[in-house]
Amino acid sequence: MIFLLFSAFVVGLSGAMMPGSLLTYTIKQALSAGPKAGFIITAGHAVLELGLVILIFMGFDIVLQSNAAQICIGIVGGLLLGWMGYGMIRDSLKDRISLQTDDKKANSRNMFLSGMWISASNPYFLLWWAVVGLGFIMQAFNSFGYIGVCIFYIGHICADIIWYGFISIVVGKTKKFIREKPYRIIIIVLGCLLIFFGIKFVYGAVASLLTLI
Repeated sequence: MIFLLFSAFVVGLSGAMMPGSLLTYTIKQALSAGPKAGFIITAGHAVLELGLVILIFMGFDIVLQSNAAQICIGIVGGLLLGWMGYGMIRDSLKDRISLQTDDKKANSRNMFLSGMWISASNPYFLLWWAVVGLGFIMQAFNSFGYIGVCIFYIGHICADIIWYGFISIVVGKTKKFIREKPYRIIIIVLGCLLIFFGIKFVYGAVASLLTLI
């Protein structure tokens, strides 16, 4: 079981450390909400992954692997990321954002929900769970039953918590050295990155759709 836990942690860490929309959003929120941001966002991400593990056991992996699902997720998710990135750029240019945040309760709720939908909007994330994740889950189940699945999930999500928590702490603790103008420039750059990921998702979905026509 120790080896299973370690394997799940390494696999999860290799995926978490890859640059993506969730990492971009974590950095943005850590700049405004502080070190707690990464842990709240990861909590939302973890709930989504728990739901996926359950759905995969119910046979939902077939749906996630379908072309129709991948195309829909790519287009809708890409548009949502693009809109979010546009909002970050717009608010930065109009001085609507600040390094200080007042509504911490609403901010935490929004970060938790965003951790879920940003992950769900990534077709590659869902496909990974439907294909690669399914393989690991079945191996864990065949070896140790439901306890093995729980161990795999714990190891996997620990990797996300440690990595995104680390990023959030580093960014959150050093934000006091950043002035308002550089901060807005950083937000604009992060907004552009979200738009880039959004375009990438939409492009991949449209390309897949064209191959089917």
